[in-house]
Amino acid sequence: MKTQQQQLTLEQITKAHSKVKSGADFPKYILDLKELGVIRYETFVTDGHTVYVGKNDYKIKSLPKYNALSIAKTPNKEQFLTYLKTHQQGNSDYSTFCKEAAHSGVLKWVVRMSNMTCTYFDSLGNNILVEKIPGKDMF
Repeated sequence: MKTQQQQLTLEQITKAHSKVKSGADFPKYILDLKELGVIRYETFVTDGHTVYVGKNDYKIKSLPKYNALSIAKTPNKEQFLTYLKTHQQGNSDYSTFCKEAAHSGVLKWVVRMSNMTCTYFDSLGNNILVEKIPGKDMF
């Protein structure tokens, strides 16, 4: 018998993601993924692929979502914060946000369901920003 984590599919993740129209929908998306059994995931800004991790290190990797973006070598945290705020308010789409993140030097973000955080990293692995994701009390 397969465990819930082993039954996790890209189709389920894609269905959850299809409900996301802007950054304002992100907290609900995270709760949906958590219910599916995802314990963390990493999204790579370079091409939009994501690695989802469930219990027992079960992993699913998505295909690239767009043509490769060039990541700025020098991160600009203040610029990124402006772009992030705009996105979270629902004023930019995912594609625009990814281009802005690349322009700001963000290589990837890692979401951890255990502590409901999203951490953004530069190309050298330095932490640019750690955000607390609003939880169930928000809905």
